[in-house]
Amino acid sequence: MANSKSIIGMVHVDALPGTPKNIRPLSDVVQRAADEAVALAEAGFDALILENMHDRPYLLREVGPEIVASMTAAATAVRAAVILPMGIQVLAGANRHALAVAQAAGACFIRAEGFVFAHVADEGLMQKADAADLLRYRNHIGAEHIDVMADIKKKHSSHAITSDIDLAETAQAAEFFGAGGVVVTGSATGQPTDPRDVARVKSAVSIPVLVGSGITDDNLADYWAAADAFIVGSSIKEDGLWSNPIDDARVALLMTQVKELRR
Repeated sequence: MANSKSIIGMVHVDALPGTPKNIRPLSDVVQRAADEAVALAEAGFDALILENMHDRPYLLREVGPEIVASMTAAATAVRAAVILPMGIQVLAGANRHALAVAQAAGACFIRAEGFVFAHVADEGLMQKADAADLLRYRNHIGAEHIDVMADIKKKHSSHAITSDIDLAETAQAAEFFGAGGVVVTGSATGQPTDPRDVARVKSAVSIPVLVGSGITDDNLADYWAAADAFIVGSSIKEDGLWSNPIDDARVALLMTQVKELRR
C-alpha cells in the first residue's frame, strides 16, 4: 500500500444466494459491490475488504460452494473495477474459503477469525484454532503471497475461556503462528476499539496492527500513532449503520481527517 497508515474500506456484500436475507439476483449483488468499491477508490481509500456480512445468521466455519462461488464473482468484479489492494473475509471463520476466493480473484490478504485460541462466537464454539490447517492449505494451493490478518479476542464473542491470556499475549501468539497482521476490535460491529488496547498490541508485536471496528472521522486521531491500518465500514454508511448504502458526505468527512493527519 502506498501510505504507511492505510485506510481500508469495507464492502459489505449483499446477502448471497441461499442465505435467509437474499432478495437480489447475484448479478445485482455483484454490481453493487463493484459500485461501492469504485466509490471508495475514488474517495481515496488505500485498500478494500469484501465481507459477506449480510449473510446472517452465519454458518460456523463451513459455508457452501454457492457462497464461495458468489464471493468469487463479487471479488472478481471488484478487481476488474479498481486496482486497490483487496482483502476477503467469509463469515463465520470460514478462513480456507476466504483464502480460496482471494486466490481466485487476485486479492492479497484475508481477515481470519479463530486463527489462534478458542472462543465462543455468536455462531457457537470455535474450539479449534485455525492457524495450522489454514497455513498448510495456503501452501497447498500456492497462495503463500496472500497475508492473513488475524482477529484477536474478536468482537461479537466471549473470551472467558481464555481470560487468563491477555490481548497482547494473544497478538504475540498470532505473530508466532504466522499471521501477517493482527486486528483489534471493540465489542461489536461499529463499536469503538479501546485505543489503549491498540497501543498495548502495537508494543507487543512487530507485524502490522489494524483497528477493526468503530473508526469514525471524530476518533481516528486517537488511534493514528499506534495503528498501521484502519478498517472502516459502519461510519461511512447512511446513519452510521453498516447495512445502509455509502454516505458520500460521511466518506468526505473521514477522508478530510485522514488528509489532516497525514500532514
